[in-house]
Amino acid sequence: MTPTGLSKDVRTAVRRTVLISGASIAGPALAYWLTRAGCAVTVVETADSPRHGGYPIDIRGTATEVVRRMGILPRLRDAHIESRRCTFLDAEGGTVASVPPHSVAGGVEGRDLEVRRGDLAASLHALVRDDAEFLFGDRADTLDQSGGGVDVTFRSGRQRTFDLVVGADGMHSGTRAAVFGPEERFHRHLGYCFALFTMPNTFGLSHEVTMWNAPGRAAALYAVGDDDTLHAFLTFHHPQRPSRALRDPGVQRDLVAAAFRGAGWEVPGMVAALRDADDLFFDTAGQIRMPRWSSGRVALVGDAAYAPSFLTGQGSSLALAGAYVLACALAAHRDHTAAFAAYEHGAREFVAANQSLVDNGAATLFPTTADALDRRNARLRRLVTMPSAPPRPAHSALTLPEFAPAP
Repeated sequence: MTPTGLSKDVRTAVRRTVLISGASIAGPALAYWLTRAGCAVTVVETADSPRHGGYPIDIRGTATEVVRRMGILPRLRDAHIESRRCTFLDAEGGTVASVPPHSVAGGVEGRDLEVRRGDLAASLHALVRDDAEFLFGDRADTLDQSGGGVDVTFRSGRQRTFDLVVGADGMHSGTRAAVFGPEERFHRHLGYCFALFTMPNTFGLSHEVTMWNAPGRAAALYAVGDDDTLHAFLTFHHPQRPSRALRDPGVQRDLVAAAFRGAGWEVPGMVAALRDADDLFFDTAGQIRMPRWSSGRVALVGDAAYAPSFLTGQGSSLALAGAYVLACALAAHRDHTAAFAAYEHGAREFVAANQSLVDNGAATLFPTTADALDRRNARLRRLVTMPSAPPRPAHSALTLPEFAPAP
């Protein structure tokens, strides 16, 4: 192995070297803070370049303060998506209610942000690209902690040694599988599958979301602006996790088509567009729940450690806040064991509060029975005339520490 630096525990004069696997949100955010703490950071990403576009994501509560401290809040406010309304339709396509989006999501109008995932990723990458090493089109295949660091063999064949490795590589994390074991040990299936893709905006939609529902099924069209393209979303109840579909795009398309057979409104056209989509993303609604987020010199952050599921709308916010807390812990503690313990102590309750949003009703937008759908529709109709619901406490349930690198 070619060492990139010796352990901080052995030679404190040498910069701590950190490999971060994943360059979406948690990875670049962590890289930014660690470079400020004096670490030599390498980020490896399987994609050939930074990803652009993508489905809209939310930045709420505590995470808004994180991006403010990073200095990118003005840029993200410029990229904020001003959705005017969210219209809910019944199984026949009739209007149930049209409400402000923040009243459904539990956000704070004027404070929380909604941006394209690619816009957030681009802002984070631009912030740190000159201070960290990025290895695109590669991945860490094996991790060996038998020595005084972590010996890493990459898919490209390069071999290097790092003081620490952090997996920020998403819900289906390869880092987690290599160090902690199979995903099945930590995955909690929430009973839904979903498909995301883009399709032509032939409906005249602008700055709005339109969602069709039937028991156990939902279809949404999201017009981010006045673009010619819509983000399409199909989700359906599926009690068992369809493991085969996760590996086979053809099976994914067949599974979605079968789930929406006989559906009304514009759903048949959406299913047809899915068949031709070259940007299909299919997955299950699930969470990652782990008893610990580190093992030796390897830690996890973001979805790799505690994916909350799209049902909470908090994945990106947890990634940003978690990366900040981990960086603060590593900056304050030269010993990685103490740092990882401080990270878990600082973030565990915040993660639990946001993951529990599913149990507290965050999944009620997608009822599985006719009675539950009727109750949801009645609540939506009340939102038209009632004041907006207060923000969810879980979104801001973390008091951020000050970033203070050890001398």
